Amino acid sequence: MLIMPTVTIEETTAEAVAAKLLEIQAIKLNVTHPFTWSSGWKSPIYCDNRLALSYPEIRNYIKQSLAHVIRKNYPEVQVIAGVATAGIPHGALVADLLGIPFVYVRPKAKDHGMGNMIEGKIDPGKKAVLVEDLVSTGGSSLKAAQAMREAGFDVIGMAAIFTYGFDISEKAFEQARVPLVCLSNFSFLILEAVYKSYVDENQIEHLKSWRVDPANWR
Repeated sequence: MLIMPTVTIEETTAEAVAAKLLEIQAIKLNVTHPFTWSSGWKSPIYCDNRLALSYPEIRNYIKQSLAHVIRKNYPEVQVIAGVATAGIPHGALVADLLGIPFVYVRPKAKDHGMGNMIEGKIDPGKKAVLVEDLVSTGGSSLKAAQAMREAGFDVIGMAAIFTYGFDISEKAFEQARVPLVCLSNFSFLILEAVYKSYVDENQIEHLKSWRVDPANWR
């Protein structure tokens, strides 16, 4: 009987990663003046993990944590693939630490030159793990995983810094048979935000209601 892969959270890093991302404002929270995502969704949360690259201590912590969960969950990994754009630098750092090859996946094939969607050496049959900075609905992440598979790589999983944990995302990863492990998620973020007084307890229900139905939240 086939056991479908699940989305898992690395609990040894979840609290610390949430705290560090809030500290440097890589994750911002604003219930009264929500952000607008490119999808048009209104959100009380905005996440930009690229900011972590500008803080050496936090950058190194994330690099080491990603390397740890990849070794732990995907010990047979042979290639790291960064997902454009924000997953590319984090993926390159992890590949360097692990001492294995690195490639990256564009959102679409180039319209000039070789027309590549994957940059780096294509090595069919190699076991690959993709690295993402953020998983929301999972659409762009799984598109990259599919491109890797079409190029002949054996995609054994994905590692991400943070996930909102939407139901639609978890179902998509299960359907695509791509295991996902994340350093932190929405639940740990909210706990840390309340503990450090980034939000008060009266705002928690608004944040939780957004998490349940982000497309229709106002």
